[in-house]
Amino acid sequence: MRTVTLGVSSIEETQRQVAAAFGGEKVGEFISFATIELLWKVLTAKRWDILQAMTGQGEMTIREIARRVDRDVKAVHGDVRALVVAGVLDRTDSGRVVFPYDAVHVDFTLRKAA
Repeated sequence: MRTVTLGVSSIEETQRQVAAAFGGEKVGEFISFATIELLWKVLTAKRWDILQAMTGQGEMTIREIARRVDRDVKAVHGDVRALVVAGVLDRTDSGRVVFPYDAVHVDFTLRKAA
């Protein structure tokens, strides 16, 4: 089972993870955002619905995704495009989209205000 961790990570932490992976350390699969605000901007409620519909399902057409989330194809197309640009979804050679994970883990820490 492939699990991806979505979270907030500094450039330094991301570089550390990459270096560890190149050094042979098993670090898992991550999609990192620079700030929590960016994570919430990219992963809106409707886009979460798309991820939920696509998790573990293989390649899909945008029309199929729209049917599964019960939304307009044009609106889903815009959300899919945003998720592809953000690196959350991938486009295949056939023009379909894929979220190649069977599970999603979300990881971030909320700290007290300064």
